[in-house]
Amino acid sequence: MSDKKPWAGRFHEPTDAFVEAFTASVGFDQRLYRQDIAGSIAHATMLARQGIIDEDERDAIVTGLEKIRDDIEQGRFEWSVALEDVHMNIEAALTRKIGEAGKKLHTGRSRNDQVATDIRLYLRDEIQELLDELRRLQHALLDLAEAEAETILPGFTHLQTAQPITFGHHLMAWFEMLDRDAERLLDCRGRMNRMPLGAAALAGTTFPIDRDYTAELLGFDAPCSNSLDAVSDRDFAIEFTSAAALLMMHLSRFSEELVIWSSAQFGFIILSDSFCTGSSIMPQKKNPDVPELIRGKSGRVFGHLFSLLTLMKAQPLAYNKDNQEDKEPLFDTIDNLKGSLKIFADMIPAIQPQREAMREAAQKGFATATDLADYLVRKGLPFRDAHEVVGKAVAFGVEQRRDLSEMTLDELRAFSPRIENDVFDILTLEGSVAARDHIGGTAPHQVRLAIGRARQRLP
Repeated sequence: MSDKKPWAGRFHEPTDAFVEAFTASVGFDQRLYRQDIAGSIAHATMLARQGIIDEDERDAIVTGLEKIRDDIEQGRFEWSVALEDVHMNIEAALTRKIGEAGKKLHTGRSRNDQVATDIRLYLRDEIQELLDELRRLQHALLDLAEAEAETILPGFTHLQTAQPITFGHHLMAWFEMLDRDAERLLDCRGRMNRMPLGAAALAGTTFPIDRDYTAELLGFDAPCSNSLDAVSDRDFAIEFTSAAALLMMHLSRFSEELVIWSSAQFGFIILSDSFCTGSSIMPQKKNPDVPELIRGKSGRVFGHLFSLLTLMKAQPLAYNKDNQEDKEPLFDTIDNLKGSLKIFADMIPAIQPQREAMREAAQKGFATATDLADYLVRKGLPFRDAHEVVGKAVAFGVEQRRDLSEMTLDELRAFSPRIENDVFDILTLEGSVAARDHIGGTAPHQVRLAIGRARQRLP
């Protein structure tokens, strides 16, 4: 196998062996082979249509590339570090297979526009796979939320009991966050779907190419409008990684709640054994390692975002070798995000809610205090005065170690004569959640309506 570099004509000495290994990217960019071959087939098809190569040459190129794709997928392809990257490896293999016609494939293009096109094609494909996993997770959340639309647990602020809510309502909060994440991925994909191919090294090409036709073949909305911009910027990768970082932040927060909820101190849920591990020394332990690891991986993706921003911040136009460093952070972001989404989509349906533990926790911490304040306002007391009255009632409850709902009517009336027997209707957990019967509220009726609307807008 010849490892002669296609650009070697200018050089009198071979590349230093260490430099060759240091600058090679084929160890990680070979995963772009499908997109590289697809881009080359479209490019050859366009070249033949424009009369730049003949149809026999096009057919030989297309057939050769398809065979190379099969060889790669069957594990028969030999990757060479000396040939630097996925593009030159495939081009060299093509020339060995079909001869002179293979040398004509690179007419009217450069590795600069080729790699920029490959990455966009690859990222476009990966975003669709990520969306598929994200939607699967959202469907799992809707199913669990529907089953738990009436299950009461405490809502928290500052991790302190705040007000009663339903577990279904809580799960729908995560659904909404993930829905915005899906919107960001779709938005990113739309802005990214412009084709760099035809920009060549930086200034375009002297050959009479048809970029609109190539873009159509590859499913791009249009060619990039400026050749310098097309080959030099990686803002689409940064934008994707930013969206990925936000999504990982949401998964990390969700993971934190799963860790807390599954602890003995909370006991709100039981995680399936399939997503937990044990201890090497403490036989009783069931550790929520999967959500903990996803929580940890969020920092890894945040780092990749900063890495890509730093990579681009000082580059003059147009292409620079720095941009070889865009792929590993991007690939690792995709891999970790896809894995995290897949695990979450599998883990959520296996959660076992512990309804009694949730209800018992909601009865602690004076969760209906705001309801009592609202009750007094409806009885004509200004809110600030009502707030003070309830605060005193809570202080009494703390001393007596009794919830508001456990006090007698006389005890409550000691704080305000406006309190009457109907107060106990609003001091119950069910009364509290049912009273919040508006769009976005935690009432079971509203939770079910929200689930119905969500199902309608999900693919």
